[in-house]
Amino acid sequence: MSLVSDSRSQSTPELALDVRDLSWQVESRSILSQVSFSIRRGEMLGIIGPNGAGKSTLLRCIYRYIKPDSGQIQLFGQEITHLSSKAFAREVAVVLQDTPQHFELTTAQLVAIGLTPHKGPFEFTNSADRVLISDALGKVGLTHKAKQSYEHLSGGEKQRALIARAIVQQPKLLILDEPTNHLDIRYQIQIMELLRSIGITVITSIHDLNLASAMCDKLLLLEEGKCIRYGSPKEVLTEQAIGEVFGVCSHVTSHPQHGNPQICYFYGYETGYKQAYKRGHDKGLVNKSGPVSLEGTGHD
Repeated sequence: MSLVSDSRSQSTPELALDVRDLSWQVESRSILSQVSFSIRRGEMLGIIGPNGAGKSTLLRCIYRYIKPDSGQIQLFGQEITHLSSKAFAREVAVVLQDTPQHFELTTAQLVAIGLTPHKGPFEFTNSADRVLISDALGKVGLTHKAKQSYEHLSGGEKQRALIARAIVQQPKLLILDEPTNHLDIRYQIQIMELLRSIGITVITSIHDLNLASAMCDKLLLLEEGKCIRYGSPKEVLTEQAIGEVFGVCSHVTSHPQHGNPQICYFYGYETGYKQAYKRGHDKGLVNKSGPVSLEGTGHD
């Protein structure tokens, strides 16, 4: 019996992040309310939800930019509040929406900033560091841009450079706030595939539900600061959940390549359709065979 137990424990991936009953409010308005989820080592978690759902706020709590009012966040079994700033930076790297303005830095110099948590105040870049920088640039496909000014990179290249900086930081957890924002579809796919390939635990907020479905192991669906659903893309991205949370009608099928949900949206309804969708669903007007009839919903 003990041998079976040991075998199972060894085969189960380590819990990377465990969030329990996380809440945060500002001026008596609840922004996050009792949010709980967990993610295992090596998994990619996508945080989805409408604008204002609390996605960025949740990430800020995780990377300690803001302090939650209540709840617990454990990183590899340790409370994040017990870690010093430098120790936390060795464990967690963050890539935010807006790219920084480093006017005088080359791409390689920007990537080298990721070494900071591992350096003393008077330590300089050594040969081992340069290997790390070179390897990170190679992983993101920017070796040929190493000496080019960061400011002259394209939007997709800047995002890849920031991810390279995070790789050099050697974190166990990488957090990204809408890394595909403002990128065309080619770079969106490239960035998400890159995140999957680097072999560390990733948490990212993302707007594109089809991209989230294709690339993420788990999804956390937020609405008004509350966790509505958490699980695999198949468990989270249902027509009912999409309709009720995003206020749109959709037809969900299996993607022919990866088998996860593929979402087709219907068009032609008014703002405030969320309530109409629910009434239409209750009356059987929402169906899988084609566009929705709004007759009798009050939004015809």
